[in-house]
Amino acid sequence: MDLKGLLEKYEAIKAKNLKIDATRGKPNAQQVALCDEMVNAPLDDFIAEDGTDVRNYGGNDGIPEMKRIFAELLGVEISEVIVGGNSSLNMMFDCIATMILDKHWDASRAKFICPAPGYDRHFAVCEYFGIKMLTVPMTPEGPDMNAVKELVSDPDVVGMWCVPVFSNPQGYVYSDETIRRLAAMPAAHPAFKILWDDAYPVHYFSGKRPTPLNILNECRKNNNESRPIMFTSFSKISVAGAGIVCMAAAGESQAILRKRIFMQTIGPDKINQLRHARYFKNVKGVESHMQKHAEILRPKFERVIEIFSKEFYGTGATFTTPKGGYFISIETPPGCAKHVRQLCKDAGVLITEAGATFPYGNDPSDSNIRFAPTYLSIEELEQALEVFCLAVQIAAAEHS
Repeated sequence: MDLKGLLEKYEAIKAKNLKIDATRGKPNAQQVALCDEMVNAPLDDFIAEDGTDVRNYGGNDGIPEMKRIFAELLGVEISEVIVGGNSSLNMMFDCIATMILDKHWDASRAKFICPAPGYDRHFAVCEYFGIKMLTVPMTPEGPDMNAVKELVSDPDVVGMWCVPVFSNPQGYVYSDETIRRLAAMPAAHPAFKILWDDAYPVHYFSGKRPTPLNILNECRKNNNESRPIMFTSFSKISVAGAGIVCMAAAGESQAILRKRIFMQTIGPDKINQLRHARYFKNVKGVESHMQKHAEILRPKFERVIEIFSKEFYGTGATFTTPKGGYFISIETPPGCAKHVRQLCKDAGVLITEAGATFPYGNDPSDSNIRFAPTYLSIEELEQALEVFCLAVQIAAAEHS
């Protein structure tokens, strides 16, 4: 179809006055309803296995049952786990604040390595604290390690973001070689940290669960056990607004974080922890539950890939085909992403801001777009895809 025909089709779709929001990777109503039994079931008693009354103060780092599940999920020792509330982003924010307030990092000089395309919320945290962000390219194996190795030779580089499994937005899984290099590389700053956001460890809908090397174990082999601070969450396992999160660390990092937790809180929501622990029991219980999520998500991702494969032909646009996570990453022809986003918005379909997957919202090629199919119903998804693909076709034709 020529440009004139594409624009005529676009105007016809605009007349439908669609209102579809695909901006964030949220679980849909079907998914959160999977845990209604847990949410609604009364607890038979309120005593954790160590005798803690979860209705009372205390237990700053979590109850043993929940710590054991997280330790198994992350492949760490129970003693290395600190269980928190319902927001892993909150924990990450607090970690950075602690490193600055305790003067391990100088905020006026601090720089962070940010693999991109990446997670916009990570970038927003750095920007809030005034930390300068240094972009390195993402590859199917993880961040470009030659670029990372060069940057950590700068003594002002204090940290790095990593989403090792089903990265946001491309859905890549870090290779074992990448993890070995992250663990072994010399870093000029003595308190260099890797913030290891393992947001999607069991969120697979195709194939087997990925089992990359354990970053903490690899760092320990290289006398860098304080380097990684690991995070994971039940936000997209149980209920997004009231899940459970944790962080795990060793050595000096563990001591720093426990000191802050002791001063910051008299205890998290242990009733919710007990409810989760008794419902899921162990990682096998988590994995079994995640198969229910997979049955909901798989058809959506398959439909997106099917339509993109057909409709992107001849446009120059490419896309990732993840086996898990919550996003698909699209590369339009250079200079087209913002135009695609605006065309979608004008037709009533909201997608993530073009450039959001790069620090400071600055995608140098104006080509990357993150698409989130999870929250939409199949009907809404079909409508959103029609608009999105048409927008890509129009933008590609106008920029050719």
